[in-house]
Amino acid sequence: MNSHFNNITAIIQARVGSTRLPNKIFKEVCGKPILWHVVNRVSKSKIINNIIVATTNLKDDDVTENFCKENNILYHRGSSEDVLSRYYEAAQKFNGDLILRITSDCPLIDPKIIDKMLAEFLILYEKEKLDYMSNSIVRTFPRGLDTEIFPLSVLEKVHFEAKEKYEREHVTPYIYQHPEIFKIKNYANEIDYSYYRWTLDTAEDLELIKIIYESLYNKKEIFLFDDILKLFNERPELIEINRNVKQKQLGE
Repeated sequence: MNSHFNNITAIIQARVGSTRLPNKIFKEVCGKPILWHVVNRVSKSKIINNIIVATTNLKDDDVTENFCKENNILYHRGSSEDVLSRYYEAAQKFNGDLILRITSDCPLIDPKIIDKMLAEFLILYEKEKLDYMSNSIVRTFPRGLDTEIFPLSVLEKVHFEAKEKYEREHVTPYIYQHPEIFKIKNYANEIDYSYYRWTLDTAEDLELIKIIYESLYNKKEIFLFDDILKLFNERPELIEINRNVKQKQLGE
């Protein structure tokens, strides 16, 4: 299926410092830290070759480095502000040639959706040299399943050309805000579920995630997007738990 890329690499950005929910990546759900769950779920992809945690070089993130060492997870430490340079360094360090950007506040990330996106990206890359695919340019999936895919060559171009602070901090705005430069594809779901919020920024988000995990978590088999939808259909009141949480905007 893939002749162009030898090392499909998921880079998960993770840091202890969080203004709204400090230390959120180490909050425990079903006996494991959030970051463990994110890495575990991404590891169920059948296409990804490597997973790297890209954390900061701040003293606070010594604990993140130690967690990676204890769990045999590849990691890279870099700038806390310039996340774009941190990504680029991590990709280079571990020879990633196709990069998936995933954030550590997505403990419900779905490896099946990741693999469907990767399969489509590889086909489109073969046909038309696609530069970037995301399932959140026009959002149809719940917030918290966000996946972005781009070759190292695109990451390199962005690293050397993006100048604005928010472009460096959020890694990919320079790509999706410049469709005249990059060939971009939005990966959409048939039904719009963008009103669901399955990400982790606040105490309300954590409360919801804990309920989802306590209802569905099984050590042997990963639960997926459809399983969570089924739970919400059975318990529609769950949407109220974090309905009023506002997402921070670029540059905030």
